[in-house]
Amino acid sequence: MDTSRPLQSRPIPEGVKLLTVVAPSKDEGKSPTGLVGRRLAQQLLANGDSVRVLAEPDECSDWPNDVHLVTGSIGQPLTDGGIFAGADVMFLAGANPATVEPTLALARDAGVRRIVLLSSHGSEFEQWNPPETWYWLAIERAVERCGIVWTHLRPSAVMGSVISGTYPATGSDWPDSIRAEGAVREAFLDNGHYPFIHEDDLAAVAAAVMRTDRYTGCILEAVGLPLSTRSRVRSIADAIGRDIRGIDMTAAESRAVWQRNGWPDGAIDVTLYALEEYGARLTELTEWTLTQRPSVAEIIGRPPRTYDEWAVENAHLFR
Repeated sequence: MDTSRPLQSRPIPEGVKLLTVVAPSKDEGKSPTGLVGRRLAQQLLANGDSVRVLAEPDECSDWPNDVHLVTGSIGQPLTDGGIFAGADVMFLAGANPATVEPTLALARDAGVRRIVLLSSHGSEFEQWNPPETWYWLAIERAVERCGIVWTHLRPSAVMGSVISGTYPATGSDWPDSIRAEGAVREAFLDNGHYPFIHEDDLAAVAAAVMRTDRYTGCILEAVGLPLSTRSRVRSIADAIGRDIRGIDMTAAESRAVWQRNGWPDGAIDVTLYALEEYGARLTELTEWTLTQRPSVAEIIGRPPRTYDEWAVENAHLFR
């Protein structure tokens, strides 16, 4: 889809901004909804918006005081559309393809005018598979058919995933191993690369999209540059003022560690594939990231935050 066509921006009329959040999970098809949602709520409130959050019980703490928090799950069937009353825009995160269609019908009938979907790059690959196997693409298609105007966000991996315990597997055990022994063990330590975006930047993209109709009907690639595993380790070492040993493992050894830590095989397969693929095609995939329009910087009006910055902000995790 061509997302570069010039569009006139019109501010969205005032109304409740609804965010949905599910508990962290290592299951396939999960994303750090709470991590991004809390940053998004802060940014919307700072802009003067009214914010309502539908959050699963484990995600009902640490929200700004002015958020209207409702306990429930977007991943489960909803019995009525009360959660959508007065909402003009919904940030849909953590949806379940098995229940999303009736939920979207409730939202439409309650008057929700726009949906900003937190999707995944998995959609690009699922299109070549049988529809009954789709996850992300099933949700995207349901949103496109529901009668509400939409924007899809397809982010790269979120830097703070290590905080929330969600995908990707790479880096998920680093806080423990760095605190305990000052070491990181991982495959493709030098040659592997993975694209990351700061959670504040992803939230800023979502906030910008929720507050204008400029990006209606667009698929936005909210992507950060690919980073080598070694460079991420170096950023954390600099932030904590301590050397960190990098121990290169085979793919099979990393797989075994991640399996012991509870990651499903599908997530491990994708992680290992991406580390190797980005390393082998680094120039090409870096250029692809740099040529995306609109870029993250264009959407949020500032340069994206770096992994060095993220490491400094989160140095306490590794001490």
